[in-house]
Amino acid sequence: MGQNRPLLFLGAAIGIALVTTVLIYQWLAGQQVSEPEAVPVVEIVGSQIAIASADVPWGTPLTDEFIRLVTYPDDTLPVGHFTKAEDLKGRVVLANLKKNEPIMESKLAPIDVTTGGVSAVMDPQKRAMAVKVNEVVGLPGFVKPGDHVDVMVTFARPGRTSDPQITKVVLENALVLATGTQMERVDEGEPQAVKVITLEVSLQEAEKLAMAENGGKIRLALRSPLNPEIEKTRGAKFSDLMTSYQLAPKRGNGVRVEVIKGKDKAVRRF
Repeated sequence: MGQNRPLLFLGAAIGIALVTTVLIYQWLAGQQVSEPEAVPVVEIVGSQIAIASADVPWGTPLTDEFIRLVTYPDDTLPVGHFTKAEDLKGRVVLANLKKNEPIMESKLAPIDVTTGGVSAVMDPQKRAMAVKVNEVVGLPGFVKPGDHVDVMVTFARPGRTSDPQITKVVLENALVLATGTQMERVDEGEPQAVKVITLEVSLQEAEKLAMAENGGKIRLALRSPLNPEIEKTRGAKFSDLMTSYQLAPKRGNGVRVEVIKGKDKAVRRF
């Protein structure tokens, strides 16, 4: 019996090893990751419409590079959309288009307008007038196409010895069509100085602006887009500056003196 003991131990070890192997195999088989289920492809049912394939600044004639067709659900089609790129070629954009924005009739100039630039985005009853400015007047980097500004001019008043100069607002809420040669509103980067600003004005406003530019010094005031109101002013004189935030003179008790000259009497207060 003693001679067979090593064989018994060997057989027991082999049996334990076999059982352990089977158990490990079964455990590993249970850990195998099942193949992912196929994701169903959702097909959008609708109509193809034209969208902007890139940012398009106003005044730009549309070409193939700016137009892309995508499918929109029929119940969300925007009013005035286009289904063919051919119908848009050559049309001039009246307002900035952002990438992937649907191109609609309301943002395009009439079909007979085929030339881009400032003239395409102007009010038909108004004019575009360029004003030469310096870095201070042009509010470098802050006045951009699409903004509205007030125009003030400081000029001398002939024949006046007191308050010989006056500053007056000559234009209010004027639309900025372009700064320099740039018609696109750019918000990124450092502020850039411009030498010319193009404003949209009526014929009468153009006359005032020409007179202001030739006869005085022009300044621009940037307006909030939420404030379209026109305000009348009388202008600012030097005397107005001296009385700004001035303390009211103190009033003393005063002295009342009665002055008699013959039959005449008068009261003086000091």
